[in-house]
Amino acid sequence: MSVDGWSRLLVLGGIRSGKSEFAESLLKDVPVVRYVATAATDPDDPDWTARIDAHRLRRPAGWTTEEANADPSRLAELIADAGPGDTLLVDDLGGWVTVLLDPAHQPADDVATIGELGAAIRDCPARLVLVSPEVGLSTVPVTPLGRAFADALGTTNQAVADACDAVVLVIAGQPAWLKAGADRPAPTPGGAGLPGVPTQADRATADRTTADRTAADRAAAAPSAWTEVMGEVPQVLRPTVLPAAAADPVPSPGTATTPGWTAPTMTLPVVATGLVIQAGMDLPMPDEYAGPAAVDRLGTLDLPGSGLGRLDRVVSFAAATQGTPTPQPWRSVRVLLLHGDHSGGAAAGTVPGESARRAEQARRGAGPIARLAAEADATLQVVEAPLSRPIEEGPALTADEVEAALRYGWRLAEEAVEAGVDLLVLAACGAGTGAAAAAVLAATTGAEPAAVLGRVVTPGGQVDDEAWMRRCAAVRDAMHRTRRSPRDAKDVLAELGGGDLAIAAGVLLGATARRTPVLLDGPVGVAAGLVSRDLAGQARHWCLLPDHGGQPAVEFGADVLDLRPLLDLRLGLGEGAAALAALPLLRAALTLAGALPVHPSLATEPADPATEHPEPATEGPEPPTEGSEPATESPGRNDGAPDDDWEFIEPSPTGPGPTAVPEDGRRDGAIVPPGV
Repeated sequence: MSVDGWSRLLVLGGIRSGKSEFAESLLKDVPVVRYVATAATDPDDPDWTARIDAHRLRRPAGWTTEEANADPSRLAELIADAGPGDTLLVDDLGGWVTVLLDPAHQPADDVATIGELGAAIRDCPARLVLVSPEVGLSTVPVTPLGRAFADALGTTNQAVADACDAVVLVIAGQPAWLKAGADRPAPTPGGAGLPGVPTQADRATADRTTADRTAADRAAAAPSAWTEVMGEVPQVLRPTVLPAAAADPVPSPGTATTPGWTAPTMTLPVVATGLVIQAGMDLPMPDEYAGPAAVDRLGTLDLPGSGLGRLDRVVSFAAATQGTPTPQPWRSVRVLLLHGDHSGGAAAGTVPGESARRAEQARRGAGPIARLAAEADATLQVVEAPLSRPIEEGPALTADEVEAALRYGWRLAEEAVEAGVDLLVLAACGAGTGAAAAAVLAATTGAEPAAVLGRVVTPGGQVDDEAWMRRCAAVRDAMHRTRRSPRDAKDVLAELGGGDLAIAAGVLLGATARRTPVLLDGPVGVAAGLVSRDLAGQARHWCLLPDHGGQPAVEFGADVLDLRPLLDLRLGLGEGAAALAALPLLRAALTLAGALPVHPSLATEPADPATEHPEPATEGPEPPTEGSEPATESPGRNDGAPDDDWEFIEPSPTGPGPTAVPEDGRRDGAIVPPGV
């Protein structure tokens, strides 16, 4: 579910219009839904019973069904009793009106009952989707009962539509939005556009489409530099594997060269999101059961040795983010290379124009990031952020610039997912990013700036201690300047972070909302992870850190975020390079986990083909099945260490017997420490 502010949605449609299927598609990613059924079965009407059975078969296994087909007041009670964490789907109000008009409940004040339902919907704190037939487009019924039904249903639809945040009319399976609000986009099947955060009474006016803005609108929305950069989405490029670099990789003026890029993979539209990004957002979490189930499954595979080692965490992460114990390797990867410079002492020791040269180099398909992206068959976007102001003198950004940067990052992630991307890699190449990240770490975690600020290395490989001291002084002065400032996420980004960190935080939030994992690699990504954690605690669970690179800021921030690096490559090729270098290894682990069969000694015994009439199974508890009940806590532990540092080998479903002992020597019921 997204964070666009809806909590009550009315889906209208005629008979066989697809209204119920559309409403169900909006909630298909919600694990637990309370389905409120208003229709009653009629044993004398098999066609009606078949329709109800078809509805039941479409519902996911995690949904529960509650009946509201006996008393008209029951529906209002169910809605009023729902809590903020509940999700209700009412299908449909036509059945409720039928119960309302039942002679058994007459005489009654139908208008008052409809008003009570509308009031319950308006005050409901839960997520609520209601389905109702639209009968106002046909002729007036010829029977008194038909006219009474049409009148009562029309009155009900008007009252419910007034109480809802959004109303959609489904015709031939196509939604037409009747009420979505000027500041909110329409939800889409899959949940995008439904509520994830409480609606603010004073919501900020959403951005309009760029084509509809006037020059005055642009000037009022944001400073000119930010409007110019963020009005367009950067081109999506696909690198190709280049031949060995020449002595001078930068072409001379007038020299004809073969471009290192193929044509853009797509043209990205400019979309106004209308988001309100604020602390406490309710974004999706990875599947808490799929990850442990995938690791348990690894213990049954036909592996010649002790297994995948640390790479089992990759399998667990991919399983949780994909929602299955048999995850697939990431096929479509996009690298977001953030280029945003920081002015003042934060950029001390950098060569003027060096970061811009690196960004242009990546656009041409040269340099480490582009070549590693080519090897990984990943697309690349070079994202430009305007220059951030000196943090020792004043705020790096204004509040409006922070909002614009967060929304821009969210949009980048959202459009990547729409293009079919299933993994994002966050990279950066700006000047002074290390100092800005150290300041953000100090503000959000209380770290000592000098302890998390990495050494300054010149292009020739020399350590510049003087530049490092100047950066330390800039961060120290910034921390002193903001000692009485709020430490909210947006305030930290405005005072200390800068544009690239704010965009990175928006990318992480947008990827979380779209259930897409992100590989972090460097100070910018980790600092953005800390900021996004304070806006939505779920964001860090969608992040994976392949390598810390020996950078103190990354090591410290990863410890706070509980992101344990998989490798220790200590590459010095720029933020994002280590993640791309490790990507083939991560994919290989997922390929093995998904392709290898179960070890023969653990395979289920085949049935005897000679037995034509097997004895009926006796009653009793069923044996556990693979991945049916993943362990959430390792037995025998009370030392406070995380449970996932140990592995508990479940007893074999076949029970004791002369089965072979696995080659790693572990037996059923054993508790295995890390690394064994």
